Amino acid sequence: MTETKQASVPKQEFENVLVNSATAVASFDSHEKSLLERIRHFLHSSPASVPLIVLVLSLVIFAVIVGSRFFTPFALSLILQQVAIVGIVGAAQTLVVLTAGIDLSVGAIMVLTSVVMGQFTFRYGMPVELAIACGVALGALCGFINGVLIAYLKLPPFIVTLGTWQIYLATTYIYSANETIRAQDIEANAKLLQFFGEKVPIGGATFTYGVFIMILLIAILWYVLNHTAWGRHVYAIGDDPEAAKLSGVSTKRVLIAVYVLAGLICALAGWVSIGRNGSVSPQIGQFANIESITAVVIGGMSLFGGRGSIMGMLFGALIVGVFSFGMRMYGTDVQWTYLIIGVLIILAVAIDQWIRKVAG
Repeated sequence: MTETKQASVPKQEFENVLVNSATAVASFDSHEKSLLERIRHFLHSSPASVPLIVLVLSLVIFAVIVGSRFFTPFALSLILQQVAIVGIVGAAQTLVVLTAGIDLSVGAIMVLTSVVMGQFTFRYGMPVELAIACGVALGALCGFINGVLIAYLKLPPFIVTLGTWQIYLATTYIYSANETIRAQDIEANAKLLQFFGEKVPIGGATFTYGVFIMILLIAILWYVLNHTAWGRHVYAIGDDPEAAKLSGVSTKRVLIAVYVLAGLICALAGWVSIGRNGSVSPQIGQFANIESITAVVIGGMSLFGGRGSIMGMLFGALIVGVFSFGMRMYGTDVQWTYLIIGVLIILAVAIDQWIRKVAG
């Protein structure tokens, strides 16, 4: 009896140690997070919050510096008009970046499709509706080429779209012979090409149909990305393509669909650019790829894929628009605008790296 009793003592002590250890681990896990940790977790769960805060601060700063004329409805509507094309192309770029890719050809697709719409109408006498449809179909084809090269040949998105950017841009110049279709000719014979440039006065503000289509497009994509299975698959591929594939996601099909949709959106941007500029020119919109990437990065999108919000991209585009417009109103040299935007890009990437540590 004595030996049995002595043997039970170590066992009881061992059980007490296990209970105390579990309690210690639980108390360690449930330690109250610091303010900085809570902020980081909030920003990680709400990626659009950072660009929204920056946008609001930008509006306040320029309202103070420039004065009340900056905050008039007309001035704010001008900013929306300026960012309409960037916002649409940025929506295409957002889809690609969410899959951990990047598309340098978005601007070239936009210009090529706009040139095709104009040339098919004026060179071949094609009905303007059919010419626009051909331009949209060409945008889808360009995106399909990008998607096949990336999804099936496993080529890096940066290299593929760097190459197709040059190809699409060169095709634009060769096909158009660097010829511009004047606004007067379009207005007289193919008014539909300028549809998205038509202005709609609302109160003291003036909007174009291009602004409305940008807002509608972003609203639709926001719903698709957040409330459909396809949207979840896009995020899953960007977060971990192998895990997505093992869970039953057809990664190749989704990737091709993303690039085709991006091409379609760029074709829409090409149509909007005709309305915005009035004319069809192969020289217009060459830097749309850089501008779209800028909007995406400042908008809090992670270039590693799987994290971000299309609303953040819109806020990023608006931040660039606010700074560009505000600095012009203040009378500052345009180079200062580029400098500030460059600083914002680097800060956005640094903040993204800091926020990503939450996952670790």
